Amino acid sequence: MGFVGDAISTLFQPGTIGLIIFGSLIGMILGALPGLSGGMAIVLLLPITFSMDPSVAIALLVSIYIGGISGGFISAILLGIPGTSNSLATVYDGYEYTKKGHPSKALSIAATANAIGTIPSLLVALFLSQVIARWAIKINAADYFSLALFAVVLVVTLEKNDVLKGLFALAFGLFFAMVGISPISATDRFTFGVNYLKGGFNIAVVMIGLFSGAIILIEYATGSRMDGSGASVQIEGYSLKLKEFLQSIGTIVRSFFIGLFVGFLPGMGGTVANMASYSIAKSSSKHPEEFGTGCADGVWAPEVANNASVGGALIPMIALGIPGDGTTALFLSAMMIQGVTTGPLLFQNQPSYVYVIFLGGILAGMICFLGQAFGMKGFPALFKIPYQYLYPVILVLSFVGVFTANSTIFDCFLVLLFIVFGIIMSYFKIPTGPFILAYVLGPTMETNFRNGVSFAGNGYMVYLTSPLSAILLLCTVLLLVFPFIKKIRRRN
Repeated sequence: MGFVGDAISTLFQPGTIGLIIFGSLIGMILGALPGLSGGMAIVLLLPITFSMDPSVAIALLVSIYIGGISGGFISAILLGIPGTSNSLATVYDGYEYTKKGHPSKALSIAATANAIGTIPSLLVALFLSQVIARWAIKINAADYFSLALFAVVLVVTLEKNDVLKGLFALAFGLFFAMVGISPISATDRFTFGVNYLKGGFNIAVVMIGLFSGAIILIEYATGSRMDGSGASVQIEGYSLKLKEFLQSIGTIVRSFFIGLFVGFLPGMGGTVANMASYSIAKSSSKHPEEFGTGCADGVWAPEVANNASVGGALIPMIALGIPGDGTTALFLSAMMIQGVTTGPLLFQNQPSYVYVIFLGGILAGMICFLGQAFGMKGFPALFKIPYQYLYPVILVLSFVGVFTANSTIFDCFLVLLFIVFGIIMSYFKIPTGPFILAYVLGPTMETNFRNGVSFAGNGYMVYLTSPLSAILLLCTVLLLVFPFIKKIRRRN
């Protein structure tokens, strides 16, 4: 209980409370704006955390993370354009409410669904993470490598466009993760005599280049969302009644467990939970014809599920050091910059940080709900922000933040390099999700791979003689082969 008390005393400092409110609102605003996201909010505000105490920085980062996921429904309901991919299915019925002149009802349902999905899922995750961490301490290096490899390949095979391009992204991520000094033999790799590269590429540089600079330049070049037009709807305020909540209680409970389970699976995340929960709610409804016409369950189901996936995604991240989705990978990267390494030993070595993450997330979830419930009337003003003024500000802040981190202009040139790389990846439709996941997990995979061979008496055979490792490697091979078999069968 001492660590819980330490976390509570940190979180309820006036300065920390102020930062959590700030992070929640900024994350929610960027999550609501189409083209931006909670992940970009983490990248953008990451530099201001460099000089903070790690506990305070983690509290701010988790509030940005929760706020970013929570804000996606606002534009989905008011504009018919999801702010993030986590709110794709919310458009179907949420926007219908707006077209019928009842946006307040849909916004009230979504705001409540956010709180119901986020807060209980974080409580469940806090308990399950400890259980899984106790088990994970017992697995060896070979098992851990196979688990990380399985997680990365699973993300690759979930790419809808092309598995081969996902593998390219995976290879690029592992390559960039290898730049610098080898973690085992301490030899230089791919540094080309440049001393600045001996420490590898700073995670902040990679994230800002790929997820901030590249996206903004692509949006600007294509002329997307640059007119500054906003939603012209009238919102009355929070208007959900207890009776309406109880009528959908079955959908709410089912969607919560769907979101929690889907979020736990590596690579799935809120988007899959959002779509799957909506489909299941529609197929199990007594009146499926009402879905798509402005149905309450059509808003409850996707929004409860995508927020419940937050707790699910944090379980493997905290307990195993493996992110559940792309946004969680960015969150994990930000924590690594603070010197916090997630995984089985986190509960033993730095337990107070665990409680800061979960209790800070719960507090952020409450703040987001209050902000959405009482600030609902101001939502349309968010979409009147001219993007041609917003984007330059974000770019300038990104470069200033990168320079501030190490006080070297070389990092700014590296950001330009990764911006160009991000644009090239976008042009060839190479996904960034597998890249960032492979980049984050690359050092962990390499260290455990080499340790597994070093500690075993039978060399590389340890990956096949260890039961868990053999099963995971078999599943990995099946994941890689199945899409190609499926494509051949379709041709035939």
